[in-house]
Amino acid sequence: MQFTHSSFLRIGQLSNVDLDDDAHELETEVPHQFPNEIPHNEKLLSLKYESLDYDNSENQLFLEEERRINHAAFQTVEIKRWVICGMIGILTGLVACFIDIVVEKLAGLKYKVVKDNIDKFTEKGGLSFSLLLWATLNSSVVMVGSIIVAFIEPVAAGSGIPQIKCYLNGVKIPHVVRLKTLMVKVCGVILSVVGGLAVGKEGPMIHSGAVIAAGISQGRSTSLKRDFKIFEYFRRDTEKRDFVSAGAAAGVSAAFGAPVGGVLFSLEEGASFWNQFLTWRIFFASMISTFTLNSVLSVYHGNAWDLSNPGLINFGRFDNEKMEYTIQEIPIFIVMGVVGGILGAMFNALNYWLTMFRIRYIHRPCLQVVEAMLVAAVTAAVGFVMIYCSRDCQPLQGNAVAYPLQLFCADGEYNSMATAFFNTPEKSVVSLFHDPPGTYNPMTLGMFTLMYFFLACWTYGLTVSAGVFIPSLLIGAAWGRLFGISLSYLTGSIWADPGKYALMGAAAQLGGIVRMTLSLTVIMMEATSNVTYGFPIMLVLMTAKIVGDFFVEGLYDMHIQLQSVPFLHWEAPVTSHSLTAREVMSTPVTCLRRKEKVGTIVDILSDASSNHNGFPVVENETDTMQVAGLRGLILRSQLIVLLKHKVFVERANLSLVQRRLKLKDFRDAYPRFPPIQSIHVSQDERECMMDLTEFMNPSPYTVPQEASLPRVFKLFRALGLRHLVVVDNRNEVVGMVTRKDLARYRLGKEGLEELSLAQT
Repeated sequence: MQFTHSSFLRIGQLSNVDLDDDAHELETEVPHQFPNEIPHNEKLLSLKYESLDYDNSENQLFLEEERRINHAAFQTVEIKRWVICGMIGILTGLVACFIDIVVEKLAGLKYKVVKDNIDKFTEKGGLSFSLLLWATLNSSVVMVGSIIVAFIEPVAAGSGIPQIKCYLNGVKIPHVVRLKTLMVKVCGVILSVVGGLAVGKEGPMIHSGAVIAAGISQGRSTSLKRDFKIFEYFRRDTEKRDFVSAGAAAGVSAAFGAPVGGVLFSLEEGASFWNQFLTWRIFFASMISTFTLNSVLSVYHGNAWDLSNPGLINFGRFDNEKMEYTIQEIPIFIVMGVVGGILGAMFNALNYWLTMFRIRYIHRPCLQVVEAMLVAAVTAAVGFVMIYCSRDCQPLQGNAVAYPLQLFCADGEYNSMATAFFNTPEKSVVSLFHDPPGTYNPMTLGMFTLMYFFLACWTYGLTVSAGVFIPSLLIGAAWGRLFGISLSYLTGSIWADPGKYALMGAAAQLGGIVRMTLSLTVIMMEATSNVTYGFPIMLVLMTAKIVGDFFVEGLYDMHIQLQSVPFLHWEAPVTSHSLTAREVMSTPVTCLRRKEKVGTIVDILSDASSNHNGFPVVENETDTMQVAGLRGLILRSQLIVLLKHKVFVERANLSLVQRRLKLKDFRDAYPRFPPIQSIHVSQDERECMMDLTEFMNPSPYTVPQEASLPRVFKLFRALGLRHLVVVDNRNEVVGMVTRKDLARYRLGKEGLEELSLAQT
């Protein structure tokens, strides 16, 4: 819990997290005095993020409950898990349908209005009016989308993948899985896609799926103050996390129609903890989600029995005849991977500097809205100017183009630059993949790639809900097609079908930006429903990742680092064997005795300087000879519930039994435990005694102080701990290792470096 309410109320785009933890219902308003510049240093770790507790507290209450549950009851719990996963799939699919249908309707309306306007003014002159109309429409739509994010729920900004990644890693990011966040996310993503920004609606689906999962699995809504009295067994971090990873997978599979890709995404990017049963349940959720989306969209498009819309983006089928590749093309694909890696690294480096600038200067919500509107207007203006200056005319064939703009072309022809800019990004990607050779002029593609690269880079990190998947694919498809066209010019051969190279370019560019390998290969294979390309896509992605990692981190990892989140990677830094637990741990530790005075507990919890969340319990020091050895560990949240229910007895009659609490009392308070300030303890009650024996975890994980850092790290990371007690050879508590102590050490350019902790 955080007590520094300085001017850091809103720090920049991605670190737009309210400092008040979920528990602070009594939010203390700080007068908004913003400095002109916020000093920000990526060599910091923020103390405002709490850890999630993935380790069950095995106290007496927990053990009693587990013993009471018989085999049949365990089976019902297992069935409930499957039911929840099915519900997650259905709801995620429905949310995806809603986004898709609304975007299609609104974007169609916008493009129709602008197209009619342009057609009208092309004949009688005065096209600047059309430009104004297009820019105004875009800015006003984006303004609404940006206002809801900046003022209502800043954590809904961006694609939400870095936030979910942190959540699954064990960091509690305030408000990340709230109902309000979902509402803002869905409306925000619709508005930003309709507003013509260089964004996709696929990334936010992952965040939406995660929020849906966190909500359903708890069987109640804290935002709506409704408790449905179901799924109470799952009200703890361990269970919630498993469902959130299922939700993220369902989001991927609804976005791309790739259930296996969803499971692999959850495994590669998200879940820090994994087991076999979980895999099967997550796959179930993903399948249900794709199927729901498919059936609802089929009914909506009027052919109820034709299940041909598996995902929000459908790259269309690639014909196997013209799309085969030969062995001599493999080096060419590898070269494309290198290009994708370099371009991706450029994209990330530019975005890094831009985000640093935003954190320093654009931290007021109103400035963020103005910036979003500016980007929307510039995007429209760039698109208009490019279409206006392009002389690339193509004959109209059937109804291949949704909104053909004639402009200065002859009758029966359309401007091919307009198919790229005058469309939602998803449609543009599909046309770059599938339009027959000769549809695009190389000049058109080159200019489009250049412009769109900078637009997408500027757009990622705005205060709007938006993903980076589709813009990356679009940039890559454009330069990939260009690559294919130039190859066929150079070699004069017919085998260079530009669509095939567009696909490889798209994979290379996306791989170079987000650096996912396994899941991305499968997602691309499932979305194009073509297994032939598995090998080249894998090669391209591996090359792009290796080349990109040589220069700079992946986009999501970079943003996690910019937010100063204490994120734990898979392994401890390679050169850290020389450090021991004694050097890493935090000291001094606040310990409690097994029977403790209520006043002491209240003072410790209210002490603003120590914001500890776990307290080792030691033996009562009645006998001076006896060592005050470690007896257990108790959490701040448990102590707060005990104080709230007044579980203590007067000092005089310790023989009395204190009030019995059930585990249900602790679960009902989860996840928003009241702050200690809201609990009133009278002067008489302060003198009472509290017996912690049956509430503390009697077997906490401990390490000796000589243990090396990698060993401590492995134990901490694999078990998802929040507190690891360090003891000496007499079992006395000497320190405590928490997430921040381990995340402090990182491999930098010069070797192992230690980050400083800051109250930002």
